[in-house]
Amino acid sequence: MLDIVIRIALLCCSLSMLGLIYRVIKGPTVPDRVIALDAIGVNLLAITALISIVIKSKSFLEIILLLGILAFIGTIAFAKYLEKGVIIERERTR
Repeated sequence: MLDIVIRIALLCCSLSMLGLIYRVIKGPTVPDRVIALDAIGVNLLAITALISIVIKSKSFLEIILLLGILAFIGTIAFAKYLEKGVIIERERTR
């Protein structure tokens, strides 16, 4: 029973990933695309966790942690770029 539920969850995550990829490509505004990219990162984490459960392995836990950190940093960088126009601010000294 649990195996069937996990496979249905994998299918749902995969379908939502397709919808999010469409949103990234055809998104009406840049913030919509940024939110879709963040949601893709979360879906990627969920799919990796579900695959880890299916194959009964704990080796993917480090990958999940790394992907979560990278998705968070990417979202922060995009948000800062949208807010200020630059990601890294440098002071010019003369």
